[in-house]
Amino acid sequence: MTKTTNRKPNIGNEIDLLVNYPKTKRDVKERGATKTEADRAIARQFGKDFFDGDRKHGYGGYSYQSRFWQPVVPTFQDYYGLAAGSSLLDVGCGKGFMLHDFALLIPGLEVAGVDVSSYAIEHGMEDMKPFMQVGDARELPFPDKSFDLVISINTVHNLERDECGRALQEIERVSRGGSYITVDAYRNDEEKELMYAWNLTAKTIMHVDEWKKFFSEVGYTGDYFWFVP
Repeated sequence: MTKTTNRKPNIGNEIDLLVNYPKTKRDVKERGATKTEADRAIARQFGKDFFDGDRKHGYGGYSYQSRFWQPVVPTFQDYYGLAAGSSLLDVGCGKGFMLHDFALLIPGLEVAGVDVSSYAIEHGMEDMKPFMQVGDARELPFPDKSFDLVISINTVHNLERDECGRALQEIERVSRGGSYITVDAYRNDEEKELMYAWNLTAKTIMHVDEWKKFFSEVGYTGDYFWFVP
């Protein structure tokens, strides 16, 4: 048999590693009815208004609460075998809340974070500031294969499709083999309607099957899961 050339790489596993993240009840239709394109434009600046301004522009106050990420860390730790000496990068780290809990619960873990928002980095958790920097997911400021695990939660979909692909390639480049992302997605027409109503910042939203094809096309081989409101 002749070997197939230019075969696209296999993508990773579809797995919900955020299964222990506390679920909040959302009134998706109400949010969709009140959000305007002006609100989305403000949110996409990822400044004070997005993190600590009015709820219609983002979080409505973004502060650390241990109940969110601490239940999640052991799931990642077990799945990827993280231990003292392992290294982790969070692309879209915000104020460093998840990084803080990873460093707290896995002593000796080497952490780093980048975020496009200078506001988030400037107002980040004090113990994480030495490990975070303003950075662009499309051009990560690290050498090839710098981290054992690269995580990006609800971040790369905030880019246009081509730029999103570039960010996925960058995650692939700086990872030694472990990576995990979550993106806005839908499985049917009802979820699609809700997703577009809920969305505030994402510029790339696709059906789950389209995402999988996209991962393969751009060469992303890491693990993944979906955010569906």
